[in-house]
Amino acid sequence: MTELDTTPVPVSAEERQAFEVMRSDAVLAGRAMSSGAFIAGLLADAELETVGRPDKLATDLFPDVDPVVVQAVWDRALAVGFYAGRVHASPRLYRDQMDRLAGQLEEAGFQAMAGTLRRSRRLVAPEVGVHPADGEMGRGH
Repeated sequence: MTELDTTPVPVSAEERQAFEVMRSDAVLAGRAMSSGAFIAGLLADAELETVGRPDKLATDLFPDVDPVVVQAVWDRALAVGFYAGRVHASPRLYRDQMDRLAGQLEEAGFQAMAGTLRRSRRLVAPEVGVHPADGEMGRGH
């Protein structure tokens, strides 16, 4: 077994500065996301506390809309949110699907949605270090 070379690699001033910018960017973006999640939690708390019961949330938010329509929209939003949570929990398992769906959105002319999906895909399920066996399995396998 050989020892690792621990000799310092010379780094230019430009590289150090670029690293500091990237580090600061990552820290500040992380803080912003964490703050956003915290605020979302407070809003969820306030919404439920002020309406009283979870089943009243949708009609409370849209009191002037037909309750049947509000319930249909609420049910659809719940299904979308639940599915998004599954993808968020294990994004690399949905890598192929995300690419396929982004392509479908582009073909349909939904460029903005395709772009946001591709961006999310790159962020949460990058190609670096992917082994072919790590891809999605077809149905029935």
